[in-house]
Parts: sequence; C-alpha cells; structure tokens
Amino acid sequence: MPAVYTEDAIAQLIEKEGLPPSYRAVVDAHILPLAQKVHAWWQEVDRPLILGLHGAQGTGKSTIALFLKTLLTDNLDCRCVNFSLDDLYLTRAEREGLAEQVHPLLRTRGVPGTHDLLLGDRVIESLLFATPDHTTSIPVFDKAADDRMPKHEWPVFQGKPDVILIEGWCLGAQPERDADKLAEPINSLEEWADKDNTWRVYVNDQLWDAYAWFFDQIDRMIMLKAPSMESVIRWRTLQEHKLAERTGDALKEGDSVSRVMSDREVLRFIMHYERVTRRCLYELPRRADVVFHIDEAHQIVKHKWKEQEAGDWLR
Repeated sequence: MPAVYTEDAIAQLIEKEGLPPSYRAVVDAHILPLAQKVHAWWQEVDRPLILGLHGAQGTGKSTIALFLKTLLTDNLDCRCVNFSLDDLYLTRAEREGLAEQVHPLLRTRGVPGTHDLLLGDRVIESLLFATPDHTTSIPVFDKAADDRMPKHEWPVFQGKPDVILIEGWCLGAQPERDADKLAEPINSLEEWADKDNTWRVYVNDQLWDAYAWFFDQIDRMIMLKAPSMESVIRWRTLQEHKLAERTGDALKEGDSVSRVMSDREVLRFIMHYERVTRRCLYELPRRADVVFHIDEAHQIVKHKWKEQEAGDWLR
C-alpha cells in the first residue's frame, strides 16, 4: 500500500477547511485508518466500490467525505468521486406537485420521498460503466435557492472511479415496521401538521420501496453517530448561528446571502427529520461496517469496526 499522506498536505487541508490544528489528531486516529480500510475493501471487488457515509445533521459528513476523498485519490492511488443524497433532491416545482397531490409537508426537502433516486441511479450507472474518456455530470442542489442547479453548472468526473462515495443523513435508513408506533406522533409537527398520518405513512412507504432498492447498491457503510437527538438539534442550530455570522459579513461586502432560520424555525425544520433520525441512531450502528462515535463536544472519540461480507450490512 502507498505511504501515508504527508504531514504538510494534511496540514494544508486542515487550514483550507478552517479547522483547528488539533484536527490532525482526528485524521491520524480515525480518518487515515478509514482511508486504508476503504482501500482494502476496494481491492476485494472487481468494480468500483460503492461506499455510504451516514450521519445526522451537523455530524460533519462533508468534512469527513472531503478528507476521505483526498486521502484515497492523492495518497492511495484510489480515484474517488463523491456526491450527497442532498444533491438528489427533487426540484422545487416537483416538491410543490407532491405537496398538492400527497401532503403539504412534502414541500420541505429532506425526508425520504423528496429525492430523485432515478437521477441517482443514472449517475451511479454512468460511473460504474464509464470508459476512460467518458464523463459523468454530478448533480448539485442549491440550498440557498431551494432548487437544483442547472445541469451545465454541475461538476464533471472523467472515466471510471475506484470508489463512489455517497453521503446523506438518511442513507441506509430502514422503515418503521410497527404501525402503532408510526401512528403515534413524536413531536408537534407530526401532531398538528399530519393529524391523519398521511405524511408519515408516505415517507415510511418510500423506505420500504424505492429507497430500499437504492440503498441496496451500497457495498459498505460508514456511520457518524451523534450521542443523541438533542445534540443533533443543538449542532444544527449552531450551524445556523454561524451562517448568520457569515451572512452579516457578506452583507458588509455586498455579496448575495441565503436566508437564515431562527432557532424556532430550525427546531420545526428538524422535526421533519426526527423520526427517521431517531430510528437510525437506534438501529443503524449494529449494521454499519464502521461507526464513528461523536461526543457532546462534537469530537470523534472512537470508532468501531464490524467485519462482515461486502453488501451484508443491509440485511
């Protein structure tokens, strides 16, 4: 296996991402071993490895994905392409149609049923069977505009990758099997905005059907495990506070800015995700190939491997 990533290169990446120098210890203890493990998993298959990265909102999926992609591609001679399940959101017009036809809560992006999984399948298929001169456009969703970016603005990956990294907050989620639990509201959004259980049943049915097929393509699953739902709410609120700070700076400089949610709006937004997030926190750790445990201070404190056959994690 190629030598480990150079210290200078890691330091440059840490600085570029605005992370504290102490993050180097996280890279050494957790991300480097993960990159080496992914390299070994890739060598076990005769095609690109499809790798899933699950983590609730605020767990740092994007940062881990960036470091992992960089380490694999630049150090381990293992070309990696990545995209987020968020980039597969239905367009705003498509979600408006769902809101009118099924339930108003489907206007809000996020839950199973608000993604274009056929688009995701086309991207994966294109990458799996690409020739050296073939290019694949990778979708991008603009959260500030709440809509998918025009295709001519999507980044392009050339050739066939060795690893296809997909990250998402509900990646690998399984449906609720107990109808009585599904019928019982777990927050005020479900109680008052979904009184007849239509929205919850629709989202859950998506996990039984289209999402199960999509997730079944994943060979190996990484989980970033938050300590609690309360931590997820706190971290997501902190993200919005940081966005407010950046927005203030942008306004001073005359840049365009995205709308910042109030704490109450953040809490209501997360209620859309709460049921699936809680279920994933409870049951996904036993299925994931590796679980990174994050403490209340938002730091990775340990990781645990689960040795099993490729593709077996979903069963």
